Amino acid sequence: MDFQSADASVVKSIRQRDLLNCWLRLYASQQALPDVTDYRPERMDEERPDLVDYIVDHSTAPPRLIIDSNGTRMASAYGTTGKGRYLDDYLGPILGPVVLPAYHECIARELPTYTVSMINDVNGRVVAYERMLMPFSSGDGVTHIIASLKTISEDGGFEIKNLMRGHHSVPVPKLRAVIDRSLSYRAPHRLAAGDVVEID
Repeated sequence: MDFQSADASVVKSIRQRDLLNCWLRLYASQQALPDVTDYRPERMDEERPDLVDYIVDHSTAPPRLIIDSNGTRMASAYGTTGKGRYLDDYLGPILGPVVLPAYHECIARELPTYTVSMINDVNGRVVAYERMLMPFSSGDGVTHIIASLKTISEDGGFEIKNLMRGHHSVPVPKLRAVIDRSLSYRAPHRLAAGDVVEID
């Protein structure tokens, strides 16, 4: 499945959209990839269980990613913590071909990517796995990526433990997108005291 061109509206989760808007504000003000140290979205602590930090190793082609943290929900979904490991080794030969293209696209395009994959939990419930990747740079090219990972099921509750490792099913990509349109961020306009509103 190819990556389609999209703007921020493609991201379904409100919390992921908030994270992306924070990235867009930094990108728009600098007209360049933001430094990861400047990225301080609101409610970061609340989101931390769903976030994973990566360091990009450009010593190989394609670049490899080192897991620099491990959100608790991701560790549960994958069955083990991955901190300090290369992502491709952590994913293995079954999940790697499904997951890694989004990271490679994010690095190559130097833009956020967003994917939605469907997978069944151990009880057969269908779960949507939404992954948003945001690139950062403290040098040349993408040096860091922050991933926001969300899981949701229209069937209600589901079992997240070993969701990605059970191999009852392999994740099936439903959407792959690069956020490459409308990269300027505009805060919603709010009327201030003293503003004049003309009504025709």
